[in-house]
Formats: sequence, C-alpha cells, structure tokens
Amino acid sequence: MSERTQTQQNLHSAYVAEAKASIRLLAFAERAAGEGYPQMAHLFRAISAAERVHALAHFRHLNAVGTTEENLQRSFESETGVADAAYKDFVRVAEQEGAKGALTSFSHARDAEAYHAKLYKNAIDHLIGETDTSYFVCTVCGYVATGQPPETCPVCNAPAERFEAVS
Repeated sequence: MSERTQTQQNLHSAYVAEAKASIRLLAFAERAAGEGYPQMAHLFRAISAAERVHALAHFRHLNAVGTTEENLQRSFESETGVADAAYKDFVRVAEQEGAKGALTSFSHARDAEAYHAKLYKNAIDHLIGETDTSYFVCTVCGYVATGQPPETCPVCNAPAERFEAVS
C-alpha cells in the first residue's frame, strides 16, 4: 500500500473528527430533549447534520467509496473483523475491570455486528436480484431486523416498540 500524503492524512483526521462530532451532537440533542429543551435539541440536531455533510465530503475526497459490490464486501469484512476481534478484546477488558455498563454495550454491539455481517453477506449473494426490504433497528443495541421488528430483540431482549424503521 502506498504511503498517504499529508493531505490524505488530514482528510482522514478531519473525516474522523466530523463523524464523531455528528454522533456526539445527536447524543447532546437526546439529552436536551429529555431535559425539556426542544430548541437546544433542534440546534444540536441541525449542527449534527452539518457535521455529517463535512464528514461525507472528506470521506469522498479520500476516494474511499467503491462500487456497490466493493462497498458490500468491505462492509462485510469490517463487520466480521469488528465482531470477531475488536469487541472480543473490549469485552474481555471490561469483564476484567468490572465495567458492567461498558460490558453490556460492547456485548450488544458485538452480537449486533455479527447480524450486520450476515445481512451484508446475504446482500452480496443476492446483489443481482435486489429486493425491496424493510429494515428496523433496535435503538437499545443496534440489531437490524428485516421485514418487521421481532417481538423481542434477539440480542438485548428489548420489546418491538424499541425498534425504529429505517427509510
């Protein structure tokens, strides 16, 4: 692999910072809404959307978006790697340190990532016969259901009401 130029390194750093800011601001918006500050929540969501625009622009300039087939394969490999390697270590350390909240978060993410990999694999296998599928995301753990939400999430046991439709 060729060495990155300084501009490519800067694009990557900016992409990561903007993507993180977008997610952080969504969390701030949830808190503001929960505390009864709807205008502050609205502000956080608006700036989150702007940060997402920045992140996507930087990511595109990294030439990191391939064909749909390449993107599916890359996503499958990423989900498999995260579930099999990174979260395995994260879970082990959280157990050793007695960090119960982090352990639950890591375990849910690991298990949901494995399901994500299956969805990507299925999409790779059936790319030519693209079908219209409904997706629902568990807002507790990130599990993705197809067709309709299950009565309870197979990862975290959240009820069907905790699933959001993805358009």
